[in-house]
Amino acid sequence: MQLKSPSIQECPVGRAVETVGEWWSILILRDAFQGATRFDEFSQSLGIAPNILSRRLAHLTESGMFVRRRYNERPPRYEYVLTDKARDFFPVVATLLAWGNKHLAPMGEAILLANRHDCRPFNPVVVDAADMQPITLTNAVVVAGPRASRVMRKRLTSLKAMNPAVAPAGD
Repeated sequence: MQLKSPSIQECPVGRAVETVGEWWSILILRDAFQGATRFDEFSQSLGIAPNILSRRLAHLTESGMFVRRRYNERPPRYEYVLTDKARDFFPVVATLLAWGNKHLAPMGEAILLANRHDCRPFNPVVVDAADMQPITLTNAVVVAGPRASRVMRKRLTSLKAMNPAVAPAGD
């Protein structure tokens, strides 16, 4: 097994990317959020090679994003059911959708995320739960958590843009 750097071992972003960072995984989760549960549904929607889909589904299952549940005895067939861990990833996909619409849709949005009850388009933003203020590069800083190692603490203090003592570059 390959040894991982502290930025993967200790960093939540590094661990998250290790879990779902491969782009097929994110697209599989996107389709699962839209109701896909079966191998053939993912395959048809994504146009992904079966061997790659099998590996990605196995990885997402091993990572705790899906639970595999048998829905047919003969032949044995399984569906992939989202876990709470996977459902907690939905805001990441919603934010990717909004970012893609803002920066990668020069002819206009093809897909919008909307309120289920009245179809009013959402405009996702990441906010602090305590004061409901948007979290931006200007007002955010990364600090060591209680379980940070000495190496991680040193790394974090060396990050210029994330150092609390350095003024932000602006929005």
